[in-house]
Amino acid sequence: MTVAVIQFGGSNCDRDTVQALESIGVDAELVWHEDDLPADAEGIVLPGGFSYGDFLRAGAMAAHSPIMAEVRAAADDGTPVLGICNGAQIGCEASLTPGAFTTNESARFQCEHVHLRVENSETPWTSQYEEGEVIELPIAHGEGRFEISDDRLDALEAEDRILFRYCDAEGNVTPEANPNGSKHAVAGVTGEADHVAVMMPHPERMALADIGGIDGRGVLSGFA
Repeated sequence: MTVAVIQFGGSNCDRDTVQALESIGVDAELVWHEDDLPADAEGIVLPGGFSYGDFLRAGAMAAHSPIMAEVRAAADDGTPVLGICNGAQIGCEASLTPGAFTTNESARFQCEHVHLRVENSETPWTSQYEEGEVIELPIAHGEGRFEISDDRLDALEAEDRILFRYCDAEGNVTPEANPNGSKHAVAGVTGEADHVAVMMPHPERMALADIGGIDGRGVLSGFA
């Protein structure tokens, strides 16, 4: 599989993502957002960063970049798509997934390691984990608080579309373990089909043992 990692003006996790994917044996290439998707692209990552300087709101402008129409069409055709951090914000703004990511409850930029509880282990992004397993990933965001109407959140939960929730090291979902105030501690969700997903924590930053750990490899294995 070849994965297209989309570069927007302001992306800063694009090369990290390529390296992380290659470390698990997945071919990846950088694709500028004004260019076309490569014909051989069998997966797509919307990486982290600060696209367009987070002007208006994080992800809002990048969601209208020329390549996003192709990304939506590819997703509709079954191509795996993963949005990470700013890519999650872009994915929500582009209606690939429901809800929105908005200003942290603290109104501060949060850069720290967090624990996540796997809520559904039957998706491409979580199949390497056990349901209820706790993993550790870093976050780095100012607008990471997941918001959605109560009715839509109830539907997501009923349809098992929650990938991860913020928790403590023992797997308890508590207000203290929620770094940004996300509703119901949601850290990642899928689209209408589970081959499309977004998440605020960074799996690509925990894919190499030499730089901290490999808890994120399971997420990236959705492309393997």
